[in-house]
Parts: sequence; structure tokens; C-alpha cells
Amino acid sequence: MTIHQPPLAPAIDPVLLDRLAETAIRVGLNLQPGQDLFLTAPMAALPLVRRIAEHAYKAGAGLVTPFFSDEEITLARYRYAADASFDRAPGWLYQGVAKAFSENTARLAVVGDNPMLLAQEDPAKVGRASKANSQAYQPALEKIAGFDINWNILAYPSASWAKQVFPGEPEEIAVARLAQAIFAASRVDLDDPVAAWAAHNTGLRSRTGWLNQQRFHALHFSGPGTSLTVGLADGHEWQGGASTARNGVTCNPNIPTEEVFTTPHARRVDGHVRSTKPLSHQGSLIDGISVRFEGGRIVEAHAGRGEAVLHKVLETDEGARRLGEVALVPHSSPISKSGLLFFNTLFDENAACHIALGQCYSKCFVDGASLSPEQLAAQGGNTSLIHIDWMIGSEEIDIDGVHEDGRRVPVFRKGEWA
Repeated sequence: MTIHQPPLAPAIDPVLLDRLAETAIRVGLNLQPGQDLFLTAPMAALPLVRRIAEHAYKAGAGLVTPFFSDEEITLARYRYAADASFDRAPGWLYQGVAKAFSENTARLAVVGDNPMLLAQEDPAKVGRASKANSQAYQPALEKIAGFDINWNILAYPSASWAKQVFPGEPEEIAVARLAQAIFAASRVDLDDPVAAWAAHNTGLRSRTGWLNQQRFHALHFSGPGTSLTVGLADGHEWQGGASTARNGVTCNPNIPTEEVFTTPHARRVDGHVRSTKPLSHQGSLIDGISVRFEGGRIVEAHAGRGEAVLHKVLETDEGARRLGEVALVPHSSPISKSGLLFFNTLFDENAACHIALGQCYSKCFVDGASLSPEQLAAQGGNTSLIHIDWMIGSEEIDIDGVHEDGRRVPVFRKGEWA
């Protein structure tokens, strides 16, 4: 029997693509012998998914189960579906996914869809569909947010995405340039990606170690359009790079990653802040975000573009107006130095310091795995159906660590570690 391989764009180096798949399994997931794998990806990423499955089985995977999305099918819903469709989501599927996670199935997501796919669709429908999906996905999301299992996200250079990042280039050139950027950011263009990731994780661990020794009460961000005090949760812990999930597996959830991050106190964020990069969310672009916090809650929000979508996001639930993450990324990070806007949070968040609206991560608390939801909330952890990162860092941003007695320590100056 002949197995037909899906066409691989000539612009995508097959050796580096295979290396990306191997890195996803060995570094991103650290997949264990006998462990099952649940995988989602756009149809365009099939060449990468097949290589991931091969490396997963070579690593001893029990069963690899892929689910695919398709841009045309997604658009068909917005063009032809009944209005009631936008308040529904496949809860039965997510319940099954949550059950799989509870049985130690690993999770891998490949991103690569056109980030502007829904830009011309009704923002109200986009918001309704997103909310319904978030509600249905909650049982599975709890397993991810609680870091119960090893999980990973990485990217594939689809043509539709590449044309957004490089709009003036012929398709083949755009795909080649995006592929090159993904491979470089993911460190698979190096001779030994596994060793490169080990060294990178060591560097990130030194940053988290210093921050955890400081035990700051808050961080203060200052710069053009920004004067924001982000209180840090009681018993918070900084994380970055490789982390150990509750199932005992040490993995790198994001490939690439340049951030160190922790949990803000959901009720101790005050001041105003302005975004420094556009946010691509659910196929829409939100740019020029400007918000004001009082007592941890956004009380005023504007955007130069996509303001209606931003307001729909903030209306998701009470926790959507509060922070679940604060992350530090130097302006000199490789992704920032590339000068590219990827229109994809996996990459753009690693070009700048950022904050995230919504759900916090329990792993960003000391002994977080043993804390109940009520204890996490009492210590300042936020709960929400969403978790949306947006960028607030640049070469003009200073950050001070603030101790409980008011003493300040420089953390960032002009976008770099101080």
C-alpha cells in the first residue's frame, strides 16, 4: 500500500521541520513511554503533525489522537449558520478531552491559522462563539491552568498566516521567511536544539531564582501612556522555561519562550497602561489598547482598532476584567530583535513584557498544586473563562520591584534587565 505524503511547500526545509517535531516531543512535552497524546492543529499543518506523530511513537507514545481545524469550514459557519449556532460549542468533546487529561494524556497544540480570518465577520458573533467555546472548554482548561499534565504549543508556517506577516511578498517567499523565523525562534536551526533549550532554560531559571528571592509585593511599570502598579499574589512564585507538571513530567509548555512570569493579585492592580503591540484575538486585531485599573478591575477600556471586540472580551465574566498573569521579557529578546509582528500571541508575547486578562496559573504559587481553588482566590488568584495576553513592554518601559515597606529595586530600565 502506498501512503501519500501531504505536499510540503518548497520553502519549508524538511530537515528543520522534522527537527521541530522532535523538539516538540523531547523538549516541549518530554512525552513519556506509554503516555497518550491529544493533538490539535490546522489542516495546513498536516506535514508537521505527521512528523510529530512519528516522533511520538518513537518515544513510546501509547496513542496519538489528532483533531484538525479548517479555515473554510470556520468561515462557512459565520456565513451560513443559524444565529443560535453562535451560542453553542461541542461540550461533549471537551468533556472527553478533560477525561483524557485526567487519565494523564499529554496535550499538544499546533498553531498556524490565518490570524485575521474573522476580521470581516460580525464582532458580536465572534464574541458569542468565543464565550460559548470558553464555557464548554472549562473542564479541560482547568487541567491546563492547573498544570496537571505536560503540555506544549508550537507553530507551523501556513501560507495564510505567512501572507499576513509578509503582505508584500509572493506566497512562496512569505512562507520561507515565516518558516525561517519560526525555526530560529524555536532554536531548531541550531545543531543541537535539545542542548540549546537546556542552556536557555538555565538562563531563565536564574532570572526566576532572583525574583523569587526578592519576594516583591508589587511591580510598577512606567513609560509613555503607562503608570501601572501590579500587586503580586500572596505566596506567588515566578516561573519560566521548563516546569514540572503535577504528573511529575518536566516540560516546556511554549516553544518559543523568552518570558518569566507569575500571578498578580487580582484585587491589587491600579493605574493606567497602554499596549505596545497589536493583539490578534479570535481572528480580529485589537490595537492601541488603553485601560485603567482600580482595585484590580478594569474600569475604563479603549482601543484604536477593535474596541468592540475588546469590550466583548471584558464582558466574558467578572474575572475577564482582572489579571491572571504578569510576564517580563527584555526588549532585546530574539523575537523582538527580529522586528516582526507575528499576529500570534505565542510569538508576540515573547517580544515584550505583557499582562494577561483572566485565569491565573496555580503553578505560579508556592505549593500551588496543594492549594484549593478557594485558597488560590484568597491569595489573590483570578478565575475566568479566558486567558488573553497583551503586550505592554518596549524599550521605553521601566519596571521597579516594590517591597512591602515601599522600598524599590530596579528590575527593568529602558526595556532591559537592570
